[in-house]
Amino acid sequence: MTRMSVTKELSANDTGETGGHQAGILVPKQKELLSFFPPLDARQYNPRVHIMFEDTAKERWEFAFIYYNNRNFGGTRNEYRLTRMTRYIREAGLVEGDSILLSRAEDGKYAITYKRKSEPHKDVGNVLKLRSGWRIIKI
Repeated sequence: MTRMSVTKELSANDTGETGGHQAGILVPKQKELLSFFPPLDARQYNPRVHIMFEDTAKERWEFAFIYYNNRNFGGTRNEYRLTRMTRYIREAGLVEGDSILLSRAEDGKYAITYKRKSEPHKDVGNVLKLRSGWRIIKI
């Protein structure tokens, strides 16, 4: 079964270590990265889709992929974010430098796992390095 995977090295802001409030993890506007997520209709105000991810323990996690596009409606924001991840990050005990790995199978099912920064890094296949700690892994 073919999978598409993306990985994000978490910042202190992503994990809540800075004490600041943010609305999820920023997803760069890179076409290949955005294609991992379901499409959003930019003509709608702040379109979003909820995605169910399954972890290695078979627990299901519901995250939201949102295009904050109020700039197109007189506001200032124009960014994609993956939100509703705080509980997962806290329960997994993730910290700055750890990475999350999101995968999507051909059947459309999504999975999530993580890698501690202290674990050796293993890339599978070709990797496209992106800004903001995101990478696409072609398997």
